[in-house]
Amino acid sequence: MPPSLHSLPPPSKRRKTQKDDNASKIKHLEDDITAAVSKNASLNALADLLALAYTLEDPHDTSKVIYALYRIFVIIIASDKLGLGGDEAAKVVKAWIWERLQSYVDFLGSLLQDDEKFLRTSALQIMFSLLKHLSTSYTKSSQAAKPQPQFHTAHFRKIVSSLLLCPSSERPSSTPKPHGGLIDADVLNLFYDSWFSVHDDIRWFFLRESATMLLNNTPDAFPNLPVNLLSILERLDTFPTEQSELNAWWVAELGAKPPKPKPSKKNTTNEESSSDEDEAKHNGDEEDADDWRKFFDEEPTATDGKTKSTHVRLHKMSLHQSLHSLSSHRAVFTRAWLTLLPRLISPGKVEKTKAMATRALNLMHRGVMPHLTRPILVMDWIGACVDMGGSVGLLALNALFVLMKEYNLDYPSFYTRLYAFLDRDVLHLKHRSRFFRLTELFLSSTHLPAALLASFVKKLSRLTLNAPPAAIVMVIPFTYNLLKRHPALMVMIHRDDLDDENDPFLPDEPNPMQTHALDSSLWELLSHASHYHAPVSTMCKIFSEAFTKPNYALEDFLDHTYNTLFETEINRKIKREPALAVESDVKVFQVEAPGQDLTATSSQTDFVNELWVF
Repeated sequence: MPPSLHSLPPPSKRRKTQKDDNASKIKHLEDDITAAVSKNASLNALADLLALAYTLEDPHDTSKVIYALYRIFVIIIASDKLGLGGDEAAKVVKAWIWERLQSYVDFLGSLLQDDEKFLRTSALQIMFSLLKHLSTSYTKSSQAAKPQPQFHTAHFRKIVSSLLLCPSSERPSSTPKPHGGLIDADVLNLFYDSWFSVHDDIRWFFLRESATMLLNNTPDAFPNLPVNLLSILERLDTFPTEQSELNAWWVAELGAKPPKPKPSKKNTTNEESSSDEDEAKHNGDEEDADDWRKFFDEEPTATDGKTKSTHVRLHKMSLHQSLHSLSSHRAVFTRAWLTLLPRLISPGKVEKTKAMATRALNLMHRGVMPHLTRPILVMDWIGACVDMGGSVGLLALNALFVLMKEYNLDYPSFYTRLYAFLDRDVLHLKHRSRFFRLTELFLSSTHLPAALLASFVKKLSRLTLNAPPAAIVMVIPFTYNLLKRHPALMVMIHRDDLDDENDPFLPDEPNPMQTHALDSSLWELLSHASHYHAPVSTMCKIFSEAFTKPNYALEDFLDHTYNTLFETEINRKIKREPALAVESDVKVFQVEAPGQDLTATSSQTDFVNELWVF
């Protein structure tokens, strides 16, 4: 029986005809709208073309229609139909066109989660190109006597929303995805490589708008919003460190050198700042975006009364001046991170919290704190991460140590918190190598009290009693280096009258300064001289020799596991062949000769024969 005609796919000729019809319809509507713009006629066909974009299923047809709409809106923007000012009739037309543009941008934003890669990248490129055209148009149509360069904040906020909130694709044939998902990898790479890491104005506005978006959206509604922002910020390695590095602009007009900021007098407002606020309102930016910068302002340096201070508060700068100020870039960077960090810790989701905190802490000391206005501001969040313990707590201790060492943070209980990590599990966990790296750094100062260092050495030696060999071979060189760097600890290896019964060490004391470890000895390490694993027993002999060897390179011992120890043993060159057979005078089965007493010599006793004697 032949198959039903309804079960067969449509003929390719019919599909090609339908595709050609869509292409011709798109081309016809584009030509009509373009002609209407040039003749200043009705633009109702724009709504028809936009409605068609929402109904097309073929991705190639969707690509054609979004580029057709892009060309049309570029012509409309260039004809100043969306510029500032105009009479009442022009404002009505502008409002109608603006609604169509918003609908088009929303559709482009949804395509960032589409199944087709070329649609995702094309949509992002179109949105940023429209940003440039809109900003240039607003600059040209400014009513001010001296027009200031403009940045279309309202449109850019749409881009940031699409990147971080990840709305589901509105193309009919695309696989539906949950609203508020994770940012697509292709979109992330394109955004970072083409705009965020390159253009100073894009980075400044993105940092400002992303922080505002975090404040305006609850974690329950958009749980992946902090994750998406972290995915972007953790890749940033081109943040400017000098004023001369502010030299790349996506909106070309913003690259012009701004007027020097003038300190505002009391009860007066800076002219440029006022102008900037007015134009921001035209962009749809009703919030007081500058007030938050007061918190990040550095206090003006004291003057001797003869020299006039030229310090200008950040919140008194115009938008154009802020973009050319390194202090302003540091301020938006600080605000973005301080808003993000508390949202990475979710009380109910332990595993997700640890993963996000680890990602942030991995770059905290080298990629975040050097660019903050005041690195001390992250102290509370880092302290909360220390309380988590484990690998997260170790990374947080590293960040805390950097704050103490480089930014003069006063944290007296640091070594008490570090000592608390020395529990029964520390030598059995997979992050023990990281612990030893950081602990060696923390204990490297020669100004630390001997009692404190003795507690760490003694506690580690006590923990080796039930540690695997791979961990013991870490502790031995670590202890040797500490003893050589701090000669006051040498008394701990010269006491031979102490054992586990009369040891004055207090292992349960949380304060490392009160454990009496300096009055104890390292008998635990000495016990490993008879360890079953030859490398461990061999290494223990260094404590009974003169301390004339150089310090061990700890990195050579940190990555050992059971597997590496086994590989080392089987690949080790044997200098002397072991004995494979031993001659013995003992005879297992020996017949008793007449007059001979075999039991007289115990070394020749035949035990097997005796078992058969009944």
